[in-house]
Amino acid sequence: QVQLVESGGELVRPGGSLRISCAASGFDFRRYAIMWYRQASGKEREMVAQISTTSTPTIYPDSVKGRFAISRDNTKHIVYLQMNNLKPEDTAVYYCRQPMLNLWGRGTQVTVSS
Repeated sequence: QVQLVESGGELVRPGGSLRISCAASGFDFRRYAIMWYRQASGKEREMVAQISTTSTPTIYPDSVKGRFAISRDNTKHIVYLQMNNLKPEDTAVYYCRQPMLNLWGRGTQVTVSS
């Protein structure tokens, strides 16, 4: 089955760190760039990280640059998003995406709150 499955979201205190994962299956993972998006309640979905097939380059918007880091393991077919110095405004459902295959995962909830 061709799919992306996110995991690892949880409640984190402001200033904390969290790593979430996106597991891919059913397609040749090594041939495709992968993106992480997020959608906060009442807001539009926004891209927060992108990684190429060979892990470089990576792309981040200014809102997360320097705090988030995307990586991939092509042997395990997993993409990670390491999030540091988390802020309440990072609270959202986080999704991974592969646009050429029109694939979205179901998302994982990240909540940043004291």
